[in-house]
Amino acid sequence: MNELDPAPSPPRSTLQQLGTVLWPSFFAAAVAAALFFSLVDPLKLAAISLPAHAISREFGYTLGFLLLWLATASASAFTALLLRPRKDDSAGNDFE
Repeated sequence: MNELDPAPSPPRSTLQQLGTVLWPSFFAAAVAAALFFSLVDPLKLAAISLPAHAISREFGYTLGFLLLWLATASASAFTALLLRPRKDDSAGNDFE
């Protein structure tokens, strides 16, 4: 172990892993929804994109937030996937 190779940390529980993905993505989706819906009215957006379906303004806000949360959670989950340590650390270092 040296300064470039920190001590291994204990494995995290599934609940903690979910929390590290879902909690920041929730805040990011809330900010994105606030910015988006400050410029776009859900009723006008529904009239353009889904003219055959009558939706309420509240349903438009809810659907928009959930879609943004799905997008930000996907990005956070992909980042968490990329940050996981390799399973086979004993394979040797290719860069040394």
